[in-house]
Amino acid sequence: MDNRLQRCFIIHRRVYGESSFILDVFSEESGRVTLISKGSRSKYSNLRGILQSFTPLLLQWFGSGSIKTLAQAEAIALGLPLSGIALYSAMYVNELIDRVLVLEVAMPALFRDYLHVLIELAQADNPEPALRRFELALLAEMGYGVDFLHCAENGHPIDPELIYRYRAEEGFVLSVRRDSLTFFGRELVLFSKRQFITKEELRAVKRFTRIALKAYLGNKPFKSRELFFPKTSLSEIRSVEK
Repeated sequence: MDNRLQRCFIIHRRVYGESSFILDVFSEESGRVTLISKGSRSKYSNLRGILQSFTPLLLQWFGSGSIKTLAQAEAIALGLPLSGIALYSAMYVNELIDRVLVLEVAMPALFRDYLHVLIELAQADNPEPALRRFELALLAEMGYGVDFLHCAENGHPIDPELIYRYRAEEGFVLSVRRDSLTFFGRELVLFSKRQFITKEELRAVKRFTRIALKAYLGNKPFKSRELFFPKTSLSEIRSVEK
């Protein structure tokens, strides 16, 4: 048994058998872990109301396979107050982690970024800046760090007034024309600082993170979008997200 109580958040929870849950957990020390919580769906279980998304938890588990067994759980604090578009955004972050991170690779810095993005989403009127910062942090922690400040061809500093084309696994190179893979140098400088305020800046960084994450996500749609907008057309969703 791992005797440590680890700080964790539940990323996804699904029913297993008549009285149990399978939990996808993001932990500070062990990364993404899959646990079975036996008997926790029972009305007599004191865990039923604790094992919720967006609630800071201390968890302990045991086992050597890909699915561990939950041994102990306690809430550190109340769940973060998320509703409306903030809740949808937090569900998107959870699904992003669940789909991108491999099992049991420790990412303590990303765990802190995750906690920060939840707090930001609970407080902010516009979730977009927080989401984009987290996506950039996720890419960097996965080893996909892009040099936003130097040209990949010659190593020269990025010129804010020039146009640069993004090349996967290489970085940004000079370009003479604009298209869906090009960005102004001034946008790249803002990406490096994770600072974006205007709608144009947010659209630019969102375009970049969509390009970079596509290699990991493919074309499979996000369930969080479908849950939050069950009867909404794709064009209406896109108008909300802009």
